[in-house]
Amino acid sequence: MNVYHGSNVIVYNPDIVHSFRSLDFGKGFYVTTVKEQAERWARRKTDICGMGKAIVTIYEMGENFTGLSRKCFDDDLTEWIDFVCRCRDEKEDYLKYDLIRGKVANDKVFRVVDMYHSGIWDKERALKEIKVYPDYDQIAFVSQKAIDQLLRYETFYEVMRYE
Repeated sequence: MNVYHGSNVIVYNPDIVHSFRSLDFGKGFYVTTVKEQAERWARRKTDICGMGKAIVTIYEMGENFTGLSRKCFDDDLTEWIDFVCRCRDEKEDYLKYDLIRGKVANDKVFRVVDMYHSGIWDKERALKEIKVYPDYDQIAFVSQKAIDQLLRYETFYEVMRYE
């Protein structure tokens, strides 16, 4: 299966060393199965850094999960929203896993998670809101072992920037 990583550079050899902050699933190397999502990430990263080009790197993701600890949220948004909140609080629950897969908290979903996280909305209201938004996925490679075992660089392409 092909997976995509959006950045402002080509990432030939992904690693977890360059993960500089906790995201939805903690620190790690993130990819998605949705090409358009990776393109948005590439544009955003380029804008934030103010340098480089919007690049999507494509990897072949293998299916040999032997020896890897995995967490997949699938449609379980109840567990997912609490896990994302703990990761954003820099809790280290995610370190129990080599690989984590689930919904991505894009800008709109992030606002909902933030409303829940700050106590403005209860979980029921937040989950109802999240279900309205389109599904995008993310896969966080938390360990270098998972990257080395599952990802193989294929190619890259430059994304056109919005003016």
